[in-house]
Amino acid sequence: MGAWRRVRVENANDVLVLCYHAVSPRWPLDLAVTPDALARQLESLVRQGYRGTTFQEAASSPETGKVLAITFDDAYHSVLEHAYPILRALGLPGTVFAVTDYVDDERPLSWPGIAPWQESDHRGELRGLTWDELRTLADAGWEIGSHTATHPRLTELGDAELASELERSKAACEHALDRECRTVAYPYNSVDRRVVAAGAKAGYAAGAAIRRSVGRPQVLSWPRVGVYRLDSHVRFRVKVSPLVRRVFRAFDSRRNYV
Repeated sequence: MGAWRRVRVENANDVLVLCYHAVSPRWPLDLAVTPDALARQLESLVRQGYRGTTFQEAASSPETGKVLAITFDDAYHSVLEHAYPILRALGLPGTVFAVTDYVDDERPLSWPGIAPWQESDHRGELRGLTWDELRTLADAGWEIGSHTATHPRLTELGDAELASELERSKAACEHALDRECRTVAYPYNSVDRRVVAAGAKAGYAAGAAIRRSVGRPQVLSWPRVGVYRLDSHVRFRVKVSPLVRRVFRAFDSRRNYV
């Protein structure tokens, strides 16, 4: 009974953070949603009264009401090509987490999980955003955060390499964009207490994770709802349902995730 009461009380403050990657009408990667699906998903949330904000604002200073932060990991060029016009039409900002060693690099994005696509007809989908393109998004009100320097599994790194990945990417964003980089998303959702502590030491104010169920959200391991190509609209509606998310949170509040 107590858990259900907490669900009702928390309904006054609903912070929904979505995690996307690429946006493509053709690429059959599970991480690449179609533009039509993205538009339909976000339009439905706007109709429900969600108000858009950046990830840092959602995680650090959540306001009362329905708050929506839309994040994109990896900084695929398709975010600018396909996602930006959709969000702009809906009056929504976005947050892009960039793998900084690949920005302004002629190499296609490449790490375990996407590297095999280099040898396919979809190689062009691995094009990343440039600093100029990221600056265009930032000037339009988007937030640019770090997705580390090279996209490693952070929990598998030694302390020095972990610090380097977090600090180098933050510095690269700040130097290229001439504005603070205050947020980080952890590649592969590879995060634990040590990674969170390293993020705080590097100067990040908020960190984005992906959790199916969490206790009380922590600002440096903030839970996001991952959205994928195979998510039907019905499945999407279930995943983002405030009741579903809050029931998990209420019943798992005593578990220690990070």
